[in-house]
Amino acid sequence: MNGSVIIRRLLAAVFLFLIASALLQCAKRGSPTGGPKDITPPVLLKSEPDNMSTNFKAKTIKLYFDEYVKLEKLQEQLIVSPPLKYVPEVSPQGGTSKVVEITIKDTLKENTTYTLNFGQSIVDNNEGNPYPYLNYVFSTGTFIDSLTLNGVVKDALNQKADAFVSVMLYEIDSTYTDSTIYQRPPNYITNTLDSAIIFKISNIKEGKYALFAIKDEAKNNVFDQNTDKIGFEADTIAIPTDSTYLLTMFKEVPNYAAAVPTYAAKNKIIFGYYGDAKAIKIAPITILPDTIRSTVLKERDKDTLNFWLTPFETDSILFTVTNEKQQLIDTFNVKTRKVGIDSLLLNPNFRGSYDFNKSFHIAANIPLTSIDSTKISIMNRDSVAIDFKVNLDSLENKMDFDFEVEPNQSYQIDLLPGAMIDFFAATNDSTTYALSTKSLAEYGNLQLNLVGAAEYPLLVQLTDEKGEVKQEIYATQPQTFEFSYIDPANYLVRVIFDTNENGKWDTGNWLKKVQPERVSYYPGPIEVRANWEKIETFTLLE
Repeated sequence: MNGSVIIRRLLAAVFLFLIASALLQCAKRGSPTGGPKDITPPVLLKSEPDNMSTNFKAKTIKLYFDEYVKLEKLQEQLIVSPPLKYVPEVSPQGGTSKVVEITIKDTLKENTTYTLNFGQSIVDNNEGNPYPYLNYVFSTGTFIDSLTLNGVVKDALNQKADAFVSVMLYEIDSTYTDSTIYQRPPNYITNTLDSAIIFKISNIKEGKYALFAIKDEAKNNVFDQNTDKIGFEADTIAIPTDSTYLLTMFKEVPNYAAAVPTYAAKNKIIFGYYGDAKAIKIAPITILPDTIRSTVLKERDKDTLNFWLTPFETDSILFTVTNEKQQLIDTFNVKTRKVGIDSLLLNPNFRGSYDFNKSFHIAANIPLTSIDSTKISIMNRDSVAIDFKVNLDSLENKMDFDFEVEPNQSYQIDLLPGAMIDFFAATNDSTTYALSTKSLAEYGNLQLNLVGAAEYPLLVQLTDEKGEVKQEIYATQPQTFEFSYIDPANYLVRVIFDTNENGKWDTGNWLKKVQPERVSYYPGPIEVRANWEKIETFTLLE
């Protein structure tokens, strides 16, 4: 076989291989790999009328983009400054378009600069890439106001500030009073949105202003003391300014107000309230039968007073609710309803694993009148009786136990009928609670030393990463702070400067011009490990 024949056969083989490969590729099924992921936000091509327009008279604004866009969380993101009475209508809603159209429903003020901040609500249709913080600005006058104000918000007690905090400027003119923030929207407003604690208010005119931050739960651009957090700058703000302002957010103790009471059970009427319950007195005007007994007890962890009474047939009872401190009297006619009767329920603060740092108690829902310790017993794992003391806490309506607790031990607490008797002479059923303790090696310990600007008295709190207090130590003078028997985890440490020396953190009040008590956090979480002694130094700054 000569060389030319061999070459022709090789070429034919190669040709057949290429054809087979092509056919095989055509026969394969699969998804195309596509190109790189789109990470480019939409581009604003133009707007009608032009952004930064003056002598603005239009009712409709159109924003033209280079690709299809949609609106996400517009209600949370769109901030109009100064606020409008009616929220502008924005489209597309629930669809896509290359044009975002804004219809203004209000009559605009004369000679006023308006800002529409869309936050990150305008995103492309494919990947949801947001147009970052689009501002559309116009003026109904002959020029655009251009002054700015910068600042930061923080929470008074918690380490992390809330998202979507509204920052407001009220012009101090002849109509402004301290109560204005409860009544009308501000002259200028911005929002920290969902990830930042800094704020900037733009396009402000020269003047004197009051500055507030509000966690506006109702999104109505006014302050509601019962639901909103507030922060305020005590001094008047003179614009222009180069200062950066810090606003500390806190929840006020609401002003006293009585809520409409409800017949919740045949033997219980609930009286809700706002504010402090200490000065509230509830008294029936209706003359009750001589056989009817009644008492009042605050419900644990709720702004509610429970009026307990012996059940009897009646259509309604007339009450007065008096705040003796403020000399306020409300009258309520409480009508009966077809409801059941509340019976005695017990709730221990521990079931199973027991915390060395807390005492054991059993709380009740109905007011307790007496306890009988002879009908209570505590046994350890070896069925050995444990000495204990038990006391009735009438204010908290609970039974407090005091007994020596050892590691690696289990305890059985038995209550025989008659161990506790409630207001209606009912008693508990036979009840058993089982508790157990862990080995000391399963816990960690933390020693904390305070240095720097430590002002006494103060309260040092060890909290979890959500801010729930796990342990706390109050000190009136310098000392070493020992936190023992800590479950392994990451913890936060905060120091509360107890200015009024009442042993707790106190919030602020806008009308009284009182800022909340100062709180300092240790920088970063502290890891506590099992069977480990950790020593940390917290340097407090001025």
